[in-house]
Amino acid sequence: MSRSTKLFEPYKLGPITLANRFVMAPLTRNRAVPGTFVPGALAADYYGQRASAGLLITEASQVSQQGQGYQDTPGIYSREQAAGWRKVTDRVHERGGKIFIQLWHVGRISHVDLQANGAAPVAPSAIRAKGKTFVNGTFADVSEPRALELSEIPGIIDDFKRATKNALEAGFDGVEIHGANGYLLEQFAKDGTNKRTDAYGGSIENRARLMLEVSKAVVAEAGTERTGIRLSPVTPANDISDSNPQALYEHIVDGLGELKLVYLHVVEGATGGPRDIAPFDYAGLRKRFAGAYIANNGYDFDLATKVLDSNAADLIAFGKPFISNPDLVERLKTGATLNDWDKTTFYGGSAKGYTDYPTLEAAEAAE
Repeated sequence: MSRSTKLFEPYKLGPITLANRFVMAPLTRNRAVPGTFVPGALAADYYGQRASAGLLITEASQVSQQGQGYQDTPGIYSREQAAGWRKVTDRVHERGGKIFIQLWHVGRISHVDLQANGAAPVAPSAIRAKGKTFVNGTFADVSEPRALELSEIPGIIDDFKRATKNALEAGFDGVEIHGANGYLLEQFAKDGTNKRTDAYGGSIENRARLMLEVSKAVVAEAGTERTGIRLSPVTPANDISDSNPQALYEHIVDGLGELKLVYLHVVEGATGGPRDIAPFDYAGLRKRFAGAYIANNGYDFDLATKVLDSNAADLIAFGKPFISNPDLVERLKTGATLNDWDKTTFYGGSAKGYTDYPTLEAAEAAE
C-alpha cells in the first residue's frame, strides 16, 4: 500500500527542488573526532543513509571553539572540519539528497572544560542557566557565564560569517542559523536571560538585534535563498523565557522577512516536549513571512498530513524517528512499522545506534 499525501510531493525551496516535504531535523549526536571536532567517516554514512528526506539539516555545529557547549560536537570553523563535512555533502548529493548545516553558538550553555584555557562561557548577561551539559562523558551542571563586552559582539557576527563561507566551500546547499532552544541568539532575544542596558538590551528591537545582525551577515555570504533560521518562541529549553514572546517574534520575523530568508524552521511548543506548553500564534508568524515555513515538534504521519493539507506549513521536520529509521520516508509512504530508537545511544559512541538501524529492505533480506 502506498499512501498519497502532500508529504510525498516535491517542493521548491529557493533554487533547489526537494524530492518531498520531509525535513530531517538537526539532531545532536556527539560523535565528532575529539580535539579537532571534525565529523568522522561514520557521519557520511549516517547522513547518506537518510538522504531520501527532502532536506537534511545537520546536527548543530559550532562556529567557534567559544561556541561549543557539549562534548564532541562538530565545528565548522577550521579547514579540517570543512574537509570532513565535504565527505558528508558529497555522500548526500551522490544519493540525490539536499543538505543544510546548522550554525551554532551555545552562549551560556557550556562548561569551562570546553572553553579555551578554561575560560567562562559567554552570554548576554552573567546569569547561570539551571541545566546540564554533556562533557567528559557525563552530564554536568553548566558553568557560570560572563557577559559579553559590547566590543566582542562584532567578532561573534564574524564567526557566523566565516562558518557560512566554510559551509559553502564544504558543499552544503545552504545554512540554518540556530536561533532556538536557549542558545546564544535566543539568550539575547529573550528578556529572561538578557538584562543588558546597552544597544543589545532592553527593548524588543535591541534584544532582537544580534539575531538579525547575524542573519544579515550570513545572507551576505550565502545569499537569501540559501539561508534559513530555526526559532523556538515559547520553549523553556535551557532555562529560557520571555515575558512577551508574541510581540518579540513578530518583530524578529518581520526583520527576517526583510532579509528574505528562504525558510523559518519553528519549534512549536516545548522542544521535544508538549506542543501546547504556552499559547502562541504560529499561523500569525507564517502569514508575516513570505518564505517557506517548516513546522517542528512531535509530528507523526497524521499530524503532518493534517497540517500540510490545511496549508499551515510547507515542510515538516521529523527528529527522533529519523534516528532509528534511515528510510523514514519509505516507511511512512508504505505504512510500515517504525524501528524504535534507543535513547542510550543518542549522545556519543560509535556505529551502534547511529548507522546500524536497519532499513525495510535490509530487515526483509535478513528474514
